[in-house]
Amino acid sequence: MSSKGTGTGTGKGGKKAAKAGPFKGGKKFSKSKRADIQFPVSRIGRYLKKGRFSKRIGQVAPVFLASVLEYVTAELLELAGNAAKDHKKTRINPRHITLAIKNDDEFNLMTQNITIASGGVLPSIQPVLLPKSRGKKKGATESQEY
Repeated sequence: MSSKGTGTGTGKGGKKAAKAGPFKGGKKFSKSKRADIQFPVSRIGRYLKKGRFSKRIGQVAPVFLASVLEYVTAELLELAGNAAKDHKKTRINPRHITLAIKNDDEFNLMTQNITIASGGVLPSIQPVLLPKSRGKKKGATESQEY
């Protein structure tokens, strides 16, 4: 007699035991919900397949990529939010994103060849353009300070 369909657990056939866990019931949850991330895992998986980066894409690859993208985005938004707060603004604009990227070593290295529209440049004055400091005499004070 065959072991298929007998439910003995020795073969592939038969009833499977109910798996424990919050996402193993009869309800359907998205891959993003199961991974507890905000970025769309299924869409990223579709783009990976559509882009023909590889013949085969594993199940975990889009989840991992979505997690990394979410982390990098959250980090950048935190730095840009701090830059906006420094300028006493409540909204993040391209200028704040540029300041956040250029002031962070890793983001600057990662995005050194890009230009952000309406981002501007870092404020800096070349040392050659600064006024020359004169030798101070003892007891004398200057009328202007630079």
